[in-house]
Amino acid sequence: MIIKVCGMTRAEDVEFCDALGIDLLGFIFYPESPRNVAQDWVAAQKPGRALKTGVFVRQGVEEIRAIATGAGLDLLQLHGGHTVEQCLALGPERVIKTMWPERYPTVERLASDMLLFAPACRAILLDSGKSGGGHGRSLLPKDLQRLQCPHPWYLAGGLGPHNLTVMKTTGAAGFDLNSGVESAPGIKDHEKIRHALQLLRGKP
Repeated sequence: MIIKVCGMTRAEDVEFCDALGIDLLGFIFYPESPRNVAQDWVAAQKPGRALKTGVFVRQGVEEIRAIATGAGLDLLQLHGGHTVEQCLALGPERVIKTMWPERYPTVERLASDMLLFAPACRAILLDSGKSGGGHGRSLLPKDLQRLQCPHPWYLAGGLGPHNLTVMKTTGAAGFDLNSGVESAPGIKDHEKIRHALQLLRGKP
């Protein structure tokens, strides 16, 4: 199981999550987000274990590549409706492709698109809402339990200690935590993160 904590804005949160055993740390490169961060600051963060994951909304391939190099990113999470071709250009082994289930009339149509993108990404992130991200809403477990897709997929949106036990039943290969483990936008609550990790992995 992959666990990601997104919206990192403080060095102490990076250090805490890395030491705790979080797999992916998300750094948002989107000026409209209250968790937007500067490339130079991200470059200065040196987690020992966790992979640095850049979150991009509408940037093109060349801009993403430049930021990835400058910030020292390991992975690229794409939220801007990027195409299969763009994902391939950035490197399937580095890309986490975001999709929004609420855009689809049926679970089967969603699964079809997931299979289309599977060769172009390492994982697919299913986010709540119909566009963008950061809505803080959760997807319905009963719908996700019907999802038939062999490619690894993660969940995002409104996840936290209050609902992770039930969301674990969906079959997701990973969980992307953000607002549900914060005390304020960009300020991580270490006890909530610790509790979330315990619920997901059973570790004290």
